[in-house]
Amino acid sequence: MNNNNKGKKNKSKGQGKERRAQLKAEKAKDAAARLLVKQANEIADPLAKFPTFTKFERNGLNCKLDCKRVNDLDPELLEWAITLCQINMQPLYEKSQRGWRANEKREEMTEEEAWYLVAYDVNLDKPIGFSHFRFDMDYGDEVLYCYELQLEPEYRGKGLGRFILQVLELMAFSNQMLKVVLTVFKHNPRGMSFFQKCRYEIDETSPEDDDIDDPVDYRILSKLNKMKPTQKTSL
Repeated sequence: MNNNNKGKKNKSKGQGKERRAQLKAEKAKDAAARLLVKQANEIADPLAKFPTFTKFERNGLNCKLDCKRVNDLDPELLEWAITLCQINMQPLYEKSQRGWRANEKREEMTEEEAWYLVAYDVNLDKPIGFSHFRFDMDYGDEVLYCYELQLEPEYRGKGLGRFILQVLELMAFSNQMLKVVLTVFKHNPRGMSFFQKCRYEIDETSPEDDDIDDPVDYRILSKLNKMKPTQKTSL
């Protein structure tokens, strides 16, 4: 065997060893991430260890927050959440490529993986806003995915939405999630502006129009957990 062939063989062995090590590291990272998600979902109440964040008393509001799994929600409360989501979001969905699909939205909001963070008006003893969220895996990363953040119209602009989002971040990062992720329509400038003011940025998983044949009408935004080392997602 000449030296050139021997060199190529050694290089090939080295590359193979490096690739195996990389795959092993990726599997270990995935297993660790899935364990974190599993542990977060096993918590009885992610909000319980933050009692000071169960109240919101600002700008004329006196609110309390409660966090439950979807299966533990009162059926009437769940119906209220589904109805509020439709009232707030149907016009935006009807302007999108998908349109409003009531049955699909109901199915999404009632899946057993869903968690609900609900805000109540203490004085009137009624629900006034909610977030449907999940501890989940997203492109190989452990995340808290915010599916919905909805408020009754008369309670907007008073800081409650921002507070709910901050509570989601607190629950996510205290359970070692890598980031909080959410989706917003491009034709929802109010929503986009709100999340940007809350320091959410376009996520690396968000599709770009020039990367695909069929342009999308939404953006994926996220906020990273600054306490965790960042690793580039493999798409």
